[in-house]
Amino acid sequence: MDKLFISDVNPRELPSLTLAFVGDSVYELLVREYLLSKGKRQVGELNKEKVAMVCCAAQTKALDKIKELLNEEEEGVFRRGRNVQVNSVPKNSSLKDYHTATGFEALFGYLYLCNKTERIYELFNVIVNADNDE
Repeated sequence: MDKLFISDVNPRELPSLTLAFVGDSVYELLVREYLLSKGKRQVGELNKEKVAMVCCAAQTKALDKIKELLNEEEEGVFRRGRNVQVNSVPKNSSLKDYHTATGFEALFGYLYLCNKTERIYELFNVIVNADNDE
């Protein structure tokens, strides 16, 4: 998952919501690729599963699966994202889940912008393999 554009942006200096903006896309792309790897299915079915995996509640559960694996730097990025003031919350989400999901997305955005692709895949594999074990 190489970046398409090379820039001088330092991810450590970006606002948490900016990291979450990028991380939302990174995580959704991983989910889409994962769902495709499970075999051919109708697009409507794929989209339904994708939505179920990327919603705030699902991201909160995903964070629970990886939180013990996060190093100090990653925990800090997550906490900063989780603690961001937000003006609105999606109607199908609790405030707690929305904050957790924002921190989760900030983490994935940060890792992507730091070119830590292997770490992204490592964490994502823990998430989906934990789902398969349930």
